[in-house]
Amino acid sequence: MVTKTTSKSSTVAAVALFIVLVICFALSTVFENQLFRSLRFPQGTLQQQTWDRRIIKQAPQETASATITCDRSHTNYDLCSINGSCSLDIKTGTLTLMDPTFATSASHVEKIRPYPRKSENWIMDRIKELTLTSGPLGLAQSCDITHGSPAIVFSAGGYTGNVFHDFMDGLIPLFITANSIYPDRDFILVVANSKKWWMSKYNDILSEVSRHKPILLDQENVAITHCFTSSIVGLVSHGPMKIDPTKIPNSKSFVDFHNFLDKAFSTNLSTTLRTLKPRLILVSRYGSIGRVILNEKEVKEMLEDVGFEVIIFRPSKMTSLREAYQLIKSSHGIVGVHGAALTHLLFLRPGSVLVQIVPVGLGWVAKMCFETPSKAMNLEYSEYLLHVEESSLIEKYNKDDLVLKDPIAFRGMTWNSTKMDVYLKEQNVRLDVNRFRKYMDKAYEKAKLFMDITG
Repeated sequence: MVTKTTSKSSTVAAVALFIVLVICFALSTVFENQLFRSLRFPQGTLQQQTWDRRIIKQAPQETASATITCDRSHTNYDLCSINGSCSLDIKTGTLTLMDPTFATSASHVEKIRPYPRKSENWIMDRIKELTLTSGPLGLAQSCDITHGSPAIVFSAGGYTGNVFHDFMDGLIPLFITANSIYPDRDFILVVANSKKWWMSKYNDILSEVSRHKPILLDQENVAITHCFTSSIVGLVSHGPMKIDPTKIPNSKSFVDFHNFLDKAFSTNLSTTLRTLKPRLILVSRYGSIGRVILNEKEVKEMLEDVGFEVIIFRPSKMTSLREAYQLIKSSHGIVGVHGAALTHLLFLRPGSVLVQIVPVGLGWVAKMCFETPSKAMNLEYSEYLLHVEESSLIEKYNKDDLVLKDPIAFRGMTWNSTKMDVYLKEQNVRLDVNRFRKYMDKAYEKAKLFMDITG
């Protein structure tokens, strides 16, 4: 009797176990199918693809809180955000939010010129104005290419062509914006006012900013509509040649920007020419642009006598940035008169030497443009302030003239282009080589120590 009961109990248990297993298997199958469907096309799944190789199809995201917002509180820039799926009409420069509540809400329209110089009306008039608006969710049907990533839209116009402004108004704000919002690099660059030479020159940097191929508004097929998961329009600027780590979520600094450039150009110092002397880059200005060193040959000979290996560097708009980076990265310092070419200080290794020669009347702008970023990059910065006798302006103006005696009183406290051109374009320099040598002796000691430590 006990045996029968036990046998019967075992049979019931076996049947129950079988039923449980069948139910678990069924539930598992349903769960896996649901999980697969939910993971099939998440944002960023196809992030390694570029839109020119594959059309990425993804259903528009229905976000109840889809909005268009603009922050216009900053002096130098506006920043707008489309929080939801949006389409880009290249022909009209219009970004349209696909609003699930559009049928019950009024169309929202914003205008923006995405360049961080908004207080300068004359230059902003040259920047393409973009329109941000809202429309029905059904607009998704008009998307020719749907990207599985958001977009950052900005302008490469304005002062483009001057390497200082290329970095100050473009690449540095782009670095700040990307690291503030999309540090994973999974976004599409949409560039207005793009120029082929500019894109070619800065391609290495742009490729490091974003893992995707950029969209160039002025060169794309206007018949194609691109769609994104969301968009940021405009660039965040912390001020002239500034990166404020306290304003970036991941606390990026100018040293991080240098490391970012290092990745972009993949520089390996072991493949560059080694030297037994500290290598000094002498930035040479030439032609009728102003601030030319009139006794450059004599200055070069003096620097070599001090102990430097001196390389004359004369960059132009078409200079290969990769070659310039490799040259300067392998050096131990830069010396030159205040000017856009000193922007190449961003390529120096932290601890290198920078000596800025400051012409008459340019002390404040020299500080803003190059002293501030030099110190933020941990460079050994020093400056050589010209005496009036070393300026060619002494040949045109009396020593007691306000131009020379009191530049601040002459030009005022704001930027007056006509008066600033006196110091920027009319002035050349003839250095007092003996006085200048005392500065460069100290620079040599720092450069030699840096070379001994780092190579």
